Amino acid sequence: MPKYPFKTRIARVPQEPFRGFNHKRQKRLGTAANPAIINVHTDARRDELLAICQENDWHCQISVNPDEQVNEQALDVLKNYPTTTRFAPKPDRNEPCSCGSGKKYKKCCGLG
Repeated sequence: MPKYPFKTRIARVPQEPFRGFNHKRQKRLGTAANPAIINVHTDARRDELLAICQENDWHCQISVNPDEQVNEQALDVLKNYPTTTRFAPKPDRNEPCSCGSGKKYKKCCGLG
């Protein structure tokens, strides 16, 4: 028998099969799993929206019903989808400064 028996036991790892994966995430709008639902009054407008959706490879369910209120909010969300903002890379310390002084970046604008 060892002097410290608690140090010789193998610790059990808790069973968490899906710890790092989000199963309840929201599906992206305009895909086959979550199509955009649009209501319009006329067939002409339906054809216009259908052409826009096919041009951008969006999945849409467009229903024509003159009695219901026009609902094109899903299409507005797809048109104005946010893009990632990209910034210009910061110059290295020993490169010339971007302000045009002729000094190295570390001696001019890189002080701080």
